[in-house]
Amino acid sequence: MPRSTAYFKPEGENAWNLELMRLIDELYTKWPFYGSRRITEHLRTEGLLVNRKRVSRLMGVMGIEAIYQKPRTTKPTPEHKKYPYLLRGMEIRHPNQVWCTDITYIRLRRGFVYLVAVMDWFSRFVLTWRLSNSLETTFCLDALQEALDRYGAPGIFNTDQGSQFTSTDFTDCLKDAHVDISMDGRGRVFDNIFIERLWRSVKYEEVYLKDYQTMEDATANLGEYFSFYDNVRLHQALGYLTPAAVYQN
Repeated sequence: MPRSTAYFKPEGENAWNLELMRLIDELYTKWPFYGSRRITEHLRTEGLLVNRKRVSRLMGVMGIEAIYQKPRTTKPTPEHKKYPYLLRGMEIRHPNQVWCTDITYIRLRRGFVYLVAVMDWFSRFVLTWRLSNSLETTFCLDALQEALDRYGAPGIFNTDQGSQFTSTDFTDCLKDAHVDISMDGRGRVFDNIFIERLWRSVKYEEVYLKDYQTMEDATANLGEYFSFYDNVRLHQALGYLTPAAVYQN
């Protein structure tokens, strides 16, 4: 059984640290420009006795690096090849012209998991998604392969420079499908802006309104949310159409 589908048994962090991680997640989603110093000071204004060293360590566990402008759940690997950003100044005119992907942190009652999604840039349609209890490449590759199998290949695929997306397995999958590879500049929060907006919607409209008990619970609820997001939720930027309607047009 793939690790990404195994039952999640949280361990390693005590209840206090898990609560801090929940608060850090909410603060970073609200203010993605906050680093460990500002996060620490904000927590202190709420009356919490916490030092920056602890906050920095927990941000690392969550995949957040304070030196960037955004949560970095993917970390670069120096030996992996990096590709140039291809979307600067490009007009995106139709579905499957550009796809993008990213990873975010999802809290559980007594732990956490990671969520990856593949999204069509033009329509904001979420093509596929996966949950995993680790940041290994496998769950990202599974989501990519399912998207290619179900929807064909895009012209360009955009990612950040995280090790999951710069890995040979991931880039070779794109090359075999004759897809041009584009990667965000390091620390450039707006290079993959539409999937960043997706994460905000997922957390404010779904995750923060519920209290997932297990990975299975998260999988079921997120499945319902993404169906709603694609097929029911009207998007102002899409002329109050749904992503599915725009993608399938």
